[in-house]
Amino acid sequence: MASTTLTLQNFLGRFNVTQLAAPVLILMILAMMVLPLPAFILDVLFTFNIALSILVLLVAVNTRKTLDFSVFPTVLLLTTLLRLSLNVASTRIVMLEGHTGPDAAGKVIEAFGHFLVGGNFAVGIVVFLILVVINFVVITKGAGRVAEVSARFTLDAMPGKQMAIDADLNAGLIAEEEARRRRSDIAREAEFFGSMDGASKFVRGDAIAGIVIMVINVFGGLIVGVFQHNMEIALAARNYTLLTIGDGLVAQVPGLIISIAAGMVVTRVSDDRDVGQQFLGQMFRNWRVMAVTAAIVGMLGLIPGMPNLVFLLMAGLLGWTTWKMMDAEIKATPAPVTVAPAPIPDVQEASWADVAPLDVLGLEVGYRLIPLVDKTQDGELLRRIRGLRKKFAQEVGFLVSPVHIRDNLELKPNAYRILLKGVEVGRGEAFPGQFLAINPGRVAGTVSGTPTTDPAFGLPAVWIGAGDKDQAQAYGYTVVDPSTVVATHLNHLILTHAAELLGRQEVQQLLDHLGKEMPRLVEDLVPKVLPLGALQKVLQNLLEEGVHIRDVRSIIETLADHAARTQNADELTVQVRAALGRAIVQQLFPGTGEVQVMTLDPALERLLGQAVTGGGENASFEPGLADSLVRETVQASRRQEELGLSPVLLVPASLRVLLSRFLRRSVPQLKVLAHNEIPETRIIKVTSIIGGRA
Repeated sequence: MASTTLTLQNFLGRFNVTQLAAPVLILMILAMMVLPLPAFILDVLFTFNIALSILVLLVAVNTRKTLDFSVFPTVLLLTTLLRLSLNVASTRIVMLEGHTGPDAAGKVIEAFGHFLVGGNFAVGIVVFLILVVINFVVITKGAGRVAEVSARFTLDAMPGKQMAIDADLNAGLIAEEEARRRRSDIAREAEFFGSMDGASKFVRGDAIAGIVIMVINVFGGLIVGVFQHNMEIALAARNYTLLTIGDGLVAQVPGLIISIAAGMVVTRVSDDRDVGQQFLGQMFRNWRVMAVTAAIVGMLGLIPGMPNLVFLLMAGLLGWTTWKMMDAEIKATPAPVTVAPAPIPDVQEASWADVAPLDVLGLEVGYRLIPLVDKTQDGELLRRIRGLRKKFAQEVGFLVSPVHIRDNLELKPNAYRILLKGVEVGRGEAFPGQFLAINPGRVAGTVSGTPTTDPAFGLPAVWIGAGDKDQAQAYGYTVVDPSTVVATHLNHLILTHAAELLGRQEVQQLLDHLGKEMPRLVEDLVPKVLPLGALQKVLQNLLEEGVHIRDVRSIIETLADHAARTQNADELTVQVRAALGRAIVQQLFPGTGEVQVMTLDPALERLLGQAVTGGGENASFEPGLADSLVRETVQASRRQEELGLSPVLLVPASLRVLLSRFLRRSVPQLKVLAHNEIPETRIIKVTSIIGGRA
């Protein structure tokens, strides 16, 4: 037995009760139309119908939003079918057992036929017709019209609501999940009112069916009672009419309740309160309106011939309500309090908390560029900045400070500026939705757009629309999106100012990272032999000349070998460059091909060597010589770039530091190498000689 019970439980457990509720109810409704029911079961079903209608009404009253009762159209269909099936079942039992007396169809129908209409079938017919008119002409027709108009207005407003949601989403005011929920609510609201427009026809049809069923039952009862049961016409008319009226009323009253619920659902305005709270809060919130109403009713009660007592009682009740509302408003209003003037607070002394640290790297954008850097919208520029910091760390050899991004309303809408330690080092414009077509120098045609200049390298460029992108690429333009423009500009400035970005904190972090693998090497150098500041200066010297410090192990080992003899950062830099010679040349001339460089005329080398030897660290050139050197170096560098070669000047080691610093401002793209920095395995090819006529 236990096993049988367990098996049955397992069988039932496979079905969800909530899933079975609707099919069972529909099958029950269909069964009532076909199968004969005893009077007691009919009483139970009529009572269930009344309770269900009251439940639906209370749910509709306490609903705060229309979508909270989105199943109402389906409920309206099922309740209508339930009432019609009860009409069919009750008609069957009335026709079969109506000759036995007024209780033939159950106690509920008898109660409605005798108690509500006093056993008078004429009164019953009138009451029934009035209920049908109220339900059919007034409530159902109005609710159907409201549902129809609401469905039309909801559909017309859908595009605007969708655009508003998209605008909030693009502005970052809401998340993607919230936007998806709002779109779903809009669609469900349109479906609800469309369903209510159709479901209202059920109630109208139910009212018409009620009248037809009543007429059929009355005439059918007369025929059955007179011809089949040999009843007198008066007795048959009385019995069958009362039963029919009771049957109609017991079905029509729940129908009226359901119709009222439907009207309340479609006519309410969504609020955070239910209907009762809205009614009391909006109808009885103004005591002045109540006072005027009480005065008018009181004056009507003083007119001779009117029911003075009733009117005066109502006026008194309204007056008392007005007085209570006035008293509550007075108590709720705070009494005016004379407040003494607040003492003037003592001005706080300045402290170090008032000194805000400067961001090492900063990016300020106009309001139209905010979507590019918005975290909630997963801005494209944010990902590119994270990527370029990672790439910089991998190629150069240290991690730069994070870029602090903020909006600046003082900038133009499409403008941005890049700050280094609070000082502007770069500025440009970017246009979301457009592309920047950069002219690399050799293009087959021109594209229409807004002419500008590439902010990173100063090349001529044009801002074009998305439709012209393919054409610009076919002409040979380099086409990039706005995020790439800003990221490239930022990357170029970071590389240019890499030496300034390498502070002592970054150097210490670099040593800590290296110390995890080679702790003894780091401990033997810093701070035992070389101070941290001297190491920072050497690394900055390398970065100023575009030398990567990725091979920090070789740098530390070289410094450990020479730091005991000198603490001079420039001399240590020379030794480090010689140790990194292979990497420096590889950076300028990838592969194993020829090293194509510019050199100085031997006579110019001797002249410059004499100036360096005579002046020491404060060596200087004669003005005419300096001008000639700069002019010819610029011309030679331009020829190198026209040939597609890197402008590299090869000089003796004694001249390298001096010439590098001297020519850096005039020819920033020029790299100066010493002879001892070129690996022996590389072949040197001289492309031009500077100072041949000097």
